[in-house]
Amino acid sequence: MSGLGRGLAALCLVAGLWAPALAADLPTFKLTFNTDGKFEPARLEVPAGRFKLVLINASQEPVEFESLQLRKEKVLGPGVTSFVVLSISRPGEYPFFDDFHQDAKGVLVVLPKP
Repeated sequence: MSGLGRGLAALCLVAGLWAPALAADLPTFKLTFNTDGKFEPARLEVPAGRFKLVLINASQEPVEFESLQLRKEKVLGPGVTSFVVLSISRPGEYPFFDDFHQDAKGVLVVLPKP
């Protein structure tokens, strides 16, 4: 491997190790889809900025976290936990829902930075 190839390989390795560390350092909030077919909490308050939203499917059915305003969607199988990283600078209310269970709705409330 040439010097340039080794340099690119090292850069990719460092970038790959660095990205999870950045996500781990973010403020983290949990949103659970319960066995009763509802999100818990249905109203989740977060500060403006970048944060990690851990999505937990505690049900025995697939679910899809979706928000049209946030342009995010994530499908989770039964019992699966995953996450999305969001960066929202504008305070306000951002509705979300489960596309597979139309009655399951909630709102992400983004508060102004202190």
